[in-house]
Amino acid sequence: MESSYIPISNWQLVGATALIVINVALSFALKLGLGQRLGIAAMRMVVQLLLVGYVLEWVFTLQSPLLVLLLTLLMSVIAGSASVNRTRRRFAGIYGNSFISIAASAALVTGLTVEGIIQVEPWYNPQYLIPLLGMVLGNAVTGTSLALDRFMEELNSHREQVEALLALGATRWEAAHGTVREALRTGMIPTINSMMVMGLVSLPGMMTGQILAGAFPTDAVRYQILIIFTIAAGTALACLGTILLAFRALFSPQHQLRLERLHKTR
Repeated sequence: MESSYIPISNWQLVGATALIVINVALSFALKLGLGQRLGIAAMRMVVQLLLVGYVLEWVFTLQSPLLVLLLTLLMSVIAGSASVNRTRRRFAGIYGNSFISIAASAALVTGLTVEGIIQVEPWYNPQYLIPLLGMVLGNAVTGTSLALDRFMEELNSHREQVEALLALGATRWEAAHGTVREALRTGMIPTINSMMVMGLVSLPGMMTGQILAGAFPTDAVRYQILIIFTIAAGTALACLGTILLAFRALFSPQHQLRLERLHKTR
């Protein structure tokens, strides 16, 4: 199968901008008040993606594992911060906990995929490592932010019930395991829902991109299955790690609930 990739010129990209005008027009016509936000979001997206494109062109030429690892570290730091910024409550050390959980889980599953399954040579080849890590981190951010927010909100709203269990002699895990379970379920629901309709309702972006670039659809599907399973594993581990660290921060070793450590953001 010959490559049928069709490059998009700057003028064609400008033409695509007309599509976002539909959203802006609807906002003004129905007085949704989203016109300015849509414009800013569109401009930011274009600038960010163009910058990323040029950066990745440079990154793909790197032959230094140290520079590649530094870039992955930077991506993980940004992901950890973004995850916490979406929550309504915070506690001391929450940013560090989020970074550790997301970075460790993403490094583990991405490393297993790149080195153990795809068997990329060398293992730090940025053409494979960076995009895979980016997809894992992006989905982990969504999952951990949802799980973390649900965990803290559930503890706050069910404070009396949890404290009653602790007073009756329950351990901190016995008193909180239901809340932990619900938080983990919340964090993994987006990934599960996406997997349920993939192929029937939606064609994933990575698979679509490979097909547009001229790859065989069957090859694109194989890569997509691999990546989705990698994303699902990374999200599950990141959610678990984040919630367990939050559990450790909000319950003392003496089995006391320490909600005074939480503060609500504006």
